[in-house]
Amino acid sequence: MKKINRLYMLLAVLALVLSSWLFGQTIPKASLPVMTTSAGQSPDVTTVNIILEEAGIGYDYCDVPTPEILADGVGLGDRESEPGFHAEVHTDLNKFKKGTPFKTVIMAIGASLKGMGASGLTVEAEEARLRKVIDYCQANKIFLIAVHIGGESKRGAPNSDNERMIEAVAPRANLLIVTRDGNKDGRFSKISAQKNIPLVEVNNALEMVDLLKKVFE
Repeated sequence: MKKINRLYMLLAVLALVLSSWLFGQTIPKASLPVMTTSAGQSPDVTTVNIILEEAGIGYDYCDVPTPEILADGVGLGDRESEPGFHAEVHTDLNKFKKGTPFKTVIMAIGASLKGMGASGLTVEAEEARLRKVIDYCQANKIFLIAVHIGGESKRGAPNSDNERMIEAVAPRANLLIVTRDGNKDGRFSKISAQKNIPLVEVNNALEMVDLLKKVFE
């Protein structure tokens, strides 16, 4: 029993140290409502959605939004999922009525040729779509959070599909959230320094729950 109690105490101390380190950083604030999407059509956006649910943060999700879909705001214009297109509304409609403009977009970066193929996209078409969406975000002062939680598995050689998705999104984001193993080469650190974009590293996706609570508080 004493060993178990000591173990719980150790875990509590570790959690406190982690929390102190994480929130000792200057973390930009974002506002609701928020839409989540993918940059590269990997399943990583599903992880982001689960993280938001664990954090108690409502969101709308669309895998391949266009500026027109973004402009429709909360409710995504009542669009329904169909083959090659997915839309889900999880925003609290008691807080934000349909049509309320999004204040934040979260893009999960990670390329999947299977995912892009299912959406009828090539890598080039996905890059072009992302440019238009980010242009819309910047023109309408929508806060863009770029998330890379796929780790080393979603990195690659220069000009690989994953690296092209990073290049399309990360340098234009307002906040970068990445896992440490996905930033071993310091690429996101370089982007952060060159573009003056706040960067927060986490050890794993689970740490993002408390982080996003802080971002959206």
